[in-house]
Amino acid sequence: MATDLDTVFAALADPTRREILRMLLEDDMAVTDVAEPFEMSLAAISKHLVILTRAGLISQDKRGRVKWCKLEPDAMRAASVWMQGFGQFEPVNLEAFERFLARELADPDGDAA
Repeated sequence: MATDLDTVFAALADPTRREILRMLLEDDMAVTDVAEPFEMSLAAISKHLVILTRAGLISQDKRGRVKWCKLEPDAMRAASVWMQGFGQFEPVNLEAFERFLARELADPDGDAA
């Protein structure tokens, strides 16, 4: 389970990927529609989508000539349960948690960069 949590949190650490997930809350989207609001190449968006897919946060399927993305909300269940464990003590400061994750992912040894 720790590996799954690591994969999910690593995927969630990037603001572009979190925005993609937010967009997919509305409905399934074609990859080209997912890419539209971002100022990056389709190849860069595709890399983000691969990370989200590997984490199980989204699924992709081809319908005709178009590749579609679908949110898989159950993949966040374990992460949500883990975070709720902290809620019994005090509210989780998600911004501080995000900064912590960014530091940890930037330097896994915890050394200053």
